[in-house]
Amino acid sequence: MLTILTDCRVLRRQTEMESSSSNPLSEALFSPSPWYKDLMPGFRELSGNELAAHQAPTIHSGCEFTSVCINTATYLQWLVGRCLASGVALKRCSLSHVASAANLHHSGSPASIVVNCSGLLASRLGGVMDASVTPGRGQIVLVRNSARGLMTTTSGTDDGADELLYIMERAAGGGTILGGTYMKGNWNPNPDPNIANRIMKRAVEFCPELTGGKGVEGLDVIRHGVGFRPVREGGVRLEGEKMDGGLSVVHNYGHAGWGYQGSYGCAERVVELVDDALRAGKEKAKL
Repeated sequence: MLTILTDCRVLRRQTEMESSSSNPLSEALFSPSPWYKDLMPGFRELSGNELAAHQAPTIHSGCEFTSVCINTATYLQWLVGRCLASGVALKRCSLSHVASAANLHHSGSPASIVVNCSGLLASRLGGVMDASVTPGRGQIVLVRNSARGLMTTTSGTDDGADELLYIMERAAGGGTILGGTYMKGNWNPNPDPNIANRIMKRAVEFCPELTGGKGVEGLDVIRHGVGFRPVREGGVRLEGEKMDGGLSVVHNYGHAGWGYQGSYGCAERVVELVDDALRAGKEKAKL
């Protein structure tokens, strides 16, 4: 099972509701009138009794809706399997320039189109060198404790603007993720033990049923993790470009923390851009 349907709770704290500053992850997520309210199944605002059940006096309001939670490790393996079954040739190598990817075509001849999904390293890839791309460092703790299908997040914490609170139980026995952080410009790949302690403390205080009332000591930690969201000032770059030499490049990067969620829509747009490049190439050949 790659995904599970689950009830997702988005909780707005009094602090953020009264502040002019926004949560760095996504201020739209915590809006009192969010853009997704007419899209998500079962969307509703939480009652006063439901908010009180969280035993957090800082909670101002919140909403709940049905969403999906995926086990990304399993999902990526499934995607690779689908590619291989469709005859896709996968190659692993290091590239210093985006144009060099054209030489990796399985036919042995140079490709006429390259799709650039270089993510965070679009900031360092020759031919792209996008200075507006920066890491949004995220640190998590993966535990065996069950959150009973819980997926929840709050609009902020008392530990600084770049620290977050979210809890989600992954599908297929993938454990429960406790998060987290959103540290723009931070390239440190190593988990910070002090941050890890704060993550666990916040999660257990907010959701004591994780450990049956045993506190942080009751958490069964699988591992600590750090990842880098490919944040791009100005949003995703999803466009075609004609490079010197005639190579067509379709750029698709800068998805920050919503790459999985937006992958299908972005992929459809990539197909359209590739088709545009192919048509342009055929028209030029006729001239």
